[in-house]
Amino acid sequence: MSAVECRDFLVELGTEELPPKALAELEAAFASSIVSQLEQCGVKGRSLQSFSTPRRLAVRIQKLPVRQPDQEVKRRGPPLRAAFDAGGTATRAAMAFAESCAVELDALGRETDAKGNEYLCYAGTKAGAATADLLPAIVQKALDALPIPKRMRWGAGEAQFVRPVHWLVLMLGREVLPTIILGTTSGNLTRGHRFMAPKPIRLASPAGYESALLNRGKVVASFAERRQRIRQQVEGAAVELGGRAVISDALLDEVTALVEWPVPVAGRFEERFLALPREVLISTLQDHQRYFAVEDAGGALLPRFITISNIESRDESVVRAGNERVVRPRLADAAFFYEQDRKQPLLARLPALDAVTFQVKLGSVGDKVRRVAALAQQVGAAIGADAIQVRQAAELAKCDLLSAMVGEFPELQGIMGRYYALADGLPAEVAEAVREHYLPRGAGDALPATLPGIAVAIADKLDTLAGIFAIGQKPSGTRDPFGLRRAAIGVLRIAQEKRLELDLRNLLDSAVRAQPLPDLAAEAVASEVHGYIMERLRAQYLEGSIADGISTEMFDAVLASDPRSIADFDARLRALRDFLQRAEAQSLTAANKRIANILKKSAGGAPAAVDSSRLQLEAEQQLHAAVESLRPGVERALQSRDYPAALDQLSRLKPQVDRFFDQVLVNDPDQALRDNRLALLGGLRTLFTRIADISQLPG
Repeated sequence: MSAVECRDFLVELGTEELPPKALAELEAAFASSIVSQLEQCGVKGRSLQSFSTPRRLAVRIQKLPVRQPDQEVKRRGPPLRAAFDAGGTATRAAMAFAESCAVELDALGRETDAKGNEYLCYAGTKAGAATADLLPAIVQKALDALPIPKRMRWGAGEAQFVRPVHWLVLMLGREVLPTIILGTTSGNLTRGHRFMAPKPIRLASPAGYESALLNRGKVVASFAERRQRIRQQVEGAAVELGGRAVISDALLDEVTALVEWPVPVAGRFEERFLALPREVLISTLQDHQRYFAVEDAGGALLPRFITISNIESRDESVVRAGNERVVRPRLADAAFFYEQDRKQPLLARLPALDAVTFQVKLGSVGDKVRRVAALAQQVGAAIGADAIQVRQAAELAKCDLLSAMVGEFPELQGIMGRYYALADGLPAEVAEAVREHYLPRGAGDALPATLPGIAVAIADKLDTLAGIFAIGQKPSGTRDPFGLRRAAIGVLRIAQEKRLELDLRNLLDSAVRAQPLPDLAAEAVASEVHGYIMERLRAQYLEGSIADGISTEMFDAVLASDPRSIADFDARLRALRDFLQRAEAQSLTAANKRIANILKKSAGGAPAAVDSSRLQLEAEQQLHAAVESLRPGVERALQSRDYPAALDQLSRLKPQVDRFFDQVLVNDPDQALRDNRLALLGGLRTLFTRIADISQLPG
């Protein structure tokens, strides 16, 4: 058998500058789609590399087979009764099937299905297509599937992409694959740096792609390599300045997506700006200028910054001076805003929040603050927070939205409120709570540390959930404009990680009833929000991020028992998981299923109490005696939420439960006996459902 010929494949799409924050995602999606389509065609290369710069997306696959493997084809045709008439002459159906298989009728076979019906069939081999013929369509489909929210047209053509396309490289080995994609004819000419290497660069083969761009084009094609180079450059420059660089992953990714040939340039700003809060300086340098700040060994910022230029300048001092000239007015504006904001206390802005709309149907931000303040008092009372501090924090929480600083730097909301509250002489816990009430802002973010912060954070998130659900704008699909998923997960994380005993249903009821909506079905909305939060909790358990070994059936069993707090829910779920490892669990689960079905079918339901004088059979007497003997211990365990102990005691009922169902007819013709036995089973089921409804478990 001869070896399959393989060649390297390269596709590069050259464009105007791509959106920097989407570049890494576009690169990954492009490569993934191409590989997935090739594998569906049965063509798999040895290794893949993807590339992206501000002006290009590229994929290179090494050792790609030049042809699909031959494919075995099996087709079933018409049944024999339809393929031949009574005289054995082939019908049009048989002839058409043979023609579609490109064979003579005599070449067709016969096959019989499981029911004994006989059919015409065809078995053969289809020659694999040339990979070169497949690749243009694969690339086109991969580009069409890229996650681009809005595409644009350019020039006189009809092609649409996220940015105008200027060149296309499509090569299999040394061969150019001729095609037109996005209005651009393919070739083997790439382009280097826009200014340092503007002439086209001819590629001899895909293997030389990176080195050609690096050496002749002044382009570092690999996103990962460029990112690492920038990190090393920034860290090295910071050391030369006598400090260390402040590097966030988000900034590093964005800068990597903005340059093709990174060159570090260090600059300085006036020391007087160091009087500004650290976050203001970081936001100005990092978020607005894409500069890396520099701090000393103690974490204090230095009046220096590092920027990454996209060009090697003949005179670096000119580049440095230009960047210093640009950042100076930005910092001066920040200093002015800070000074102006300090001229009045933070609380003075509270009345003006009534003029700021939160949501048309839900009123102003001022209305929201009043709702949050009331709900935060309820949360605070449950967790032992100081009531005065909770009220102060809730009233101040949104006031910095009207500050000049937050108007210019929205990302500083809460942060500036903390600084202004401290400047006004308010207690440190109140000031921290103003900042903390936005926490957690996302996955892995810190949680509020102060009790007032916890109270206001939970209240703010629950108010948003309640209000948006009440007006019928709950999330659908990927749309979540109000960040309700983040709010729900935030409430869960705070409750879980702080081990809070909060009655979530009660809080949601208060939050919903406080919404300014006439004819509001408060109970239904509160239940809907509770269900939404529980679904977020379910996902956390099933992903194993909270506890391992939890199934959706276990979760549903505990949910059916309606725990009032997240901490209580967790305690029950862990106890149930461990209980199900015991030998008695399967039998008791089956018994609970049987009890649940019996009680569901009983017309009048189970009576409230057992009449011991009506217990005639030994098996029912023994079960009743065992239940009553264990009841006090089970009740004590339930009161202290020692669910493992409660389940341990209930597991001792297995012999009596098994004997009862073996020897006792529950639906006795005698109404009094039947009702008494239903009462016995109802009492037993209630003991279990105080922890979880294990009748919902499989088994």
